[in-house]
Formats: sequence, structure tokens, C-alpha cells
Amino acid sequence: MAKTVAETISQTTRKHLAENHGLLFGQCVTAVGWIGGTVPEMTEEEGIVELSMADVSGAGIAVGAGVVGRRPIYVIRYQGFMWYDAASILNYAAKSKEMWNQPCPVFVRSIAMEGGIGPVASASQHGMVMRMPGIPVCAPMTPCEWTEAWDWFMSHDEPIYVSEHRRSFSVDYEMENHIKPNSKITLFAISATRLNALEAIKTLEKEGIICDLIHLMWLKPFKISDVMRRSLQKTKLGLVLDSDFEISGPSRSIAHELMLETLIPVHALGLEDKTAGFAPHLDNGTPTIDRIVMKVRSLVRALPTSLLQ
Repeated sequence: MAKTVAETISQTTRKHLAENHGLLFGQCVTAVGWIGGTVPEMTEEEGIVELSMADVSGAGIAVGAGVVGRRPIYVIRYQGFMWYDAASILNYAAKSKEMWNQPCPVFVRSIAMEGGIGPVASASQHGMVMRMPGIPVCAPMTPCEWTEAWDWFMSHDEPIYVSEHRRSFSVDYEMENHIKPNSKITLFAISATRLNALEAIKTLEKEGIICDLIHLMWLKPFKISDVMRRSLQKTKLGLVLDSDFEISGPSRSIAHELMLETLIPVHALGLEDKTAGFAPHLDNGTPTIDRIVMKVRSLVRALPTSLLQ
């Protein structure tokens, strides 16, 4: 049976703590659920360190462990809390090697979650990290992708920001790009939008709107592949989907890079510019299947007739 993302994380963590003298820091990591089954049931003596609920200080402790070579894993249970953790991670760990020639490898597991968790804890926050030099950013959604991020960390001495999403924890398969010969638009999907996009393209195909779907894991550095170029050159239209905010966010940044490279219009769809509430009708989550379908419809229908043929 294939391993899930959660099982992959847990087993990798156990091995790191047992064999590499590693550490895992976080809040409530040993509470009910062990963070969705991603933390192995180990003790403090074995490397699991429970931190206090002071979000502004936890990251500093993990960064200190990184400076002395313990290669810590730092778990941010709710990715919205990255605004509290940013000072130590982005203003010290990310700059340490470049400014002081002092390696500070920290594996930041920043976990996005949606639904009834309010304005502070919710949403994905990989966009804020992409602004800062010295720290790569990725958003793995499959077991092999998470392992790729881990392998990068173990072969480098810089910190890495891993934007996880709780919806990925049960995924036990890999996500292949969907490339069709008669596609009318190229979708580039990030984080949990990848799951929604997979469903959206099925609905759109029934309407005669065929889509290419390209899955994005590495957000910084972002490298434009030949597959991306060829797809856009074929469809003449693109859309970047993301679980982070759209305005000044990763979706618009990546769309801009793709447009400069190909001279083809590429649009963006992310979180709305509004604060999330606790009630379902006040939430602000990953673009839904319906939002993706409606956006693609409007973009394709706006194309000149000559491009639709």
C-alpha cells in the first residue's frame, strides 16, 4: 500500500531524530492527533520539544538550534501564525549564511488549514516568505514532493519554508501534469488548488473547454520549464491558481514571470482580499471548484473567436 503524505512526514521525522540527532519543535505537537499523524509518537528525550504558546518566541528557539547544527524541524501548526514567526526565520535564519557565513538549516513545516479558524490562523502564507532572500519556498502536495523538499534540506545548509496543506496529508499518490492536444487554457496550480483544479477540469471538459493542468511545487526559485512554455504557446492563455492571497501574491508574481517569458496573457486566481471569519459564510479559503470553473469560463469566452478555433 502506498504511503500517504502524513506517513511520509512521520517516518522521515522519526528517522531524522533517531539517526541524525535531530530535533522537532512546535506547539501541542504531542496532543490529540499528533498534527494529523505527521509527528511520530516520540518523547522529549528522543527529540520532540513542546514549546510554549508564545508564538513570537518559538521560532527563535528553533533557529538557535539550527545555528548550532541540530538541523531542527520547526512546525507552525496554523500557517497564519507565520506573521508571528517571521522575525526569527526571515530576519535571521534566512540571512545568516549570506551576511555572517553562519549556516542556519531549519526545516520549517508551515501548515495551512481552512474552515472556521478565523482571521489569524487561516490561509496559506508562502507569499510573505517568497519576498525574503536566502530561503527557498515550496508547496508539496504528494509523498514524493515532500521527500524532494526534505532531500533538498538535508543536502544544503540554509533554511527552507515548506508550505504544507492539511488536505495533502491523506494523499497517497503522485500528481501528473494533464496535457491535451486541443486545450484552450493552461492552468498552473499551487497547494490545495491542485486538488480543486483536478475536479474543475473534469467539469470544464464536459462543456467543451479542455484544459492543460500543470502542478507547481517549487515557488522560489521558480523555474519555467519547456512543458510550461509549450503549453502556453499552444493554448495562448494561462491561469495561475493559489491558496494564498491573490493581490501582491504568488499567483500574480508567477503569472507575471510566465507572461514576460512567453508574451502570452496569464491571469491569477487566489484568496479574495478580505478577512476570514469563523462562520462558514465568512470564510476565505482556497478557490473552490466552482470559482475555478467560473474564472476559466470567463477567460476562454473573452478570447477572440480566431483563437478558439
